[in-house]
Amino acid sequence: MIEAIRDIFDQVHALVMTLSGTLRVWDVIDILIIAFLIYSTLTFMQKTSASSVIKGLLVILGLAWISGFFNMNILSYLLRQVLQMGIIVVVILFQPEIRKLMERMGTTRLISIFRIRRKYENLERAIQKIVTATTAMAKIETGAIIAIERQVGLNDFAVTGVEVDAAISPELIQNIFYENSPLHDGALIVREDRLLSAACMLPLSTNYALGKDLGMRHRAAVGLSERSDAVIVIVSEQTGTISVAIDGMLKRSLTADTLEKLLKAELLKIDDKKKDKKKRKSKEKSNA
Repeated sequence: MIEAIRDIFDQVHALVMTLSGTLRVWDVIDILIIAFLIYSTLTFMQKTSASSVIKGLLVILGLAWISGFFNMNILSYLLRQVLQMGIIVVVILFQPEIRKLMERMGTTRLISIFRIRRKYENLERAIQKIVTATTAMAKIETGAIIAIERQVGLNDFAVTGVEVDAAISPELIQNIFYENSPLHDGALIVREDRLLSAACMLPLSTNYALGKDLGMRHRAAVGLSERSDAVIVIVSEQTGTISVAIDGMLKRSLTADTLEKLLKAELLKIDDKKKDKKKRKSKEKSNA
């Protein structure tokens, strides 16, 4: 047994030494980039409805290999014709997903280090004002949808509404969604610490797994979260419950405290547990 393990080790060592003589630094970088792109694509597709289509394509590829291996001429010919059109079919089927993936890749941290990072000094204060307005609207069952922009820009949706370009205040948000307001029917888009645009049209989600009790406001919020990395806050007009849509997922029946913690965690990357630990450690050091 020991001799077998030693033989395997010697073979692996010999293979590594052989490759090290011909492997260049750029070859390693090339492999890492390809691995990263494949991993990012599969991870992204897994979170969308495109995952079922990918499984279907993998089944077709498997059948093509089997038909070629066993010389099934008719089936092999038909599958070859399908695969020849594969690139066009993939582009047509995955057009929304491909666009979103390109937007995500264009806003990765690797690229953002070459840009001036936006400052969010007043964002924490803006979150508190949004929570205050949302809680007040929930008490009187005023329907609302507030989309908070992150890395992926929401200009395509902002232009469908009315430009506001105003500082965030709870009173202004409530006035926008007041039932008799001309801007209440649509989404309010927030950029950093300012109200960008109101009465905006959002794309509806095509996720059939969403509950039938959800109205158009919730489906529009989920639809936008599927196409961007925005955080969307929703107030139900029927029940007054508060929900948040992130990455195609809907978190429902949130309290004011839960909403504030969620927005801080997503927008400021603040974890309250870690924050409390740091405070305790600082107190322990000061007491010592």
